[in-house]
Amino acid sequence: MTPIRKDPPGRLSRRDVLAGVSVALILIPQSMAYAELVGLPSHHGLYAAALPPIAAAFLASSPYLQTGPVALTCLLTLGALLPLAEVGSADYIALAALLALVVGVVRLLVGLLKAGWLLYLMSHSMMMGFLSGAAVLILSSQLPGALGSAAPEGGVLERAWWALSTPDSWEGASVALAVVTVALVIGARRIHPLVPGVLFAAGGGLAFSVMTGYAGPTIGDIPSGLPRLSFDLPWSRIPVLLVPGAVIAVVGFAEGLSISRLFASQDRQHWDANRELLSKGVANLVAGLTGGFPVGGSLSRTSINRLAGARSRWSGLVTGVAVLLFLPFAAVLSPLPRAVLSGIVIVAIWNVLRPRELVGLWRASPAQAVVGWGTFCLTLVLAPRIDLAVLLGVAMSAVVHLWRERTVNVMSLWRERTLHVTARRDGDTLYIEPHGVLWYGSAPAMEEGLLARLAEEPDVRRVVLRCGGLGRIDLTGAYTLAEMLDHAERAGLEMTLEDAPARALTILEAVGVRDAGQGGT
Repeated sequence: MTPIRKDPPGRLSRRDVLAGVSVALILIPQSMAYAELVGLPSHHGLYAAALPPIAAAFLASSPYLQTGPVALTCLLTLGALLPLAEVGSADYIALAALLALVVGVVRLLVGLLKAGWLLYLMSHSMMMGFLSGAAVLILSSQLPGALGSAAPEGGVLERAWWALSTPDSWEGASVALAVVTVALVIGARRIHPLVPGVLFAAGGGLAFSVMTGYAGPTIGDIPSGLPRLSFDLPWSRIPVLLVPGAVIAVVGFAEGLSISRLFASQDRQHWDANRELLSKGVANLVAGLTGGFPVGGSLSRTSINRLAGARSRWSGLVTGVAVLLFLPFAAVLSPLPRAVLSGIVIVAIWNVLRPRELVGLWRASPAQAVVGWGTFCLTLVLAPRIDLAVLLGVAMSAVVHLWRERTVNVMSLWRERTLHVTARRDGDTLYIEPHGVLWYGSAPAMEEGLLARLAEEPDVRRVVLRCGGLGRIDLTGAYTLAEMLDHAERAGLEMTLEDAPARALTILEAVGVRDAGQGGT
């Protein structure tokens, strides 16, 4: 059974130091790869990986969540900036920093107003479609670099297709480096998640470049020294960044939201989404003022941080300090081939592409399948403005929910965002009885309420969730119940569902929850 800790220790421990340094060894090459994805010089990735994690640590709620560049946020940033300036230009770099400030302010406002429920306006099917579409775009963006192909200017998909369809443009050494990078990172993960495959790939690529005089594309000159505080930004461009900034603030937080909830449930700890929003808001403000770009919480690095033995939020501070100390010596990475960075991004995003789950939506819920596939197609068609695909996906989700409830009253979305939940304890068993509609706007809030109750009563060993008071369960609600069962099992906690509405049994079975009717599961 997972050890129960009510609150993470407040003091920096030796394990925090070891975990923080372990994450930094992965973050250094990964952040440079993500800067390339954004369209920025690679050293700006180091700027986004140094001071922002330090700032985030002082307000973080999760003891494990690692702050810094993440692939999805980088793609959203690229989409927001491409129509506004030439990639890599001084104006483009300044706009990226300004966008980070916008993201930071939005997250701070949402956190201060305790409006974290806004994060739940994205249904599971909408996020599945968007993430799959974004994964296709990210993978496509890295193909020319991985193949060493000088693709002509154009859209992401157009350049990827040109690179794939013209094998005579491939550069043999670049292809080999990308393949070896992917193999090293995947192989290291299979040995153990803590084996730093990214570090080995970067080190091997660097050694290859130096020893052979590699003539392909490399990182090039990297300025030495620490990032500089600057307020010299194109402030007049804020209006055009408000919508993409708000989308990044919400969507980019989703990854950190999911992993933080998972670990909080396993450790029976209280976790506050609003406080985490404040943490990530401050991190983005710092990123914007020190030459970085929008940052968020990383699922992969957070998992590594926990496995490495982190015990408090100060492990993130250690990670930032380690990157900061490396900056004066960053020039040693100048010969690193860009193909290696492309390989790092490809491995990082590959697991986000889940075609089987997207296809499975049709069996679970045709209406939600329309939302998922519609968002997927919109993400590809509207690229690079994928923030618009998010907004349209949210709108489709709302329309489907209102249609299923046979109402055109948009205010119902506000009224139904929370459930009325009663709870009572009998011995070591906690009985939870929700009443209302379990839909994508209320499901995560119910889960957070359960986590808070378990954190207050860590000696509970069994939870019975009586679903008889639920009028309807949508697909996101069903997935949430499935995740709650999985989280409970990982935490050594027995959890059963009882009295689910008869019309909800089909959708529950579609997501792997069986025998949830009379008698429970």
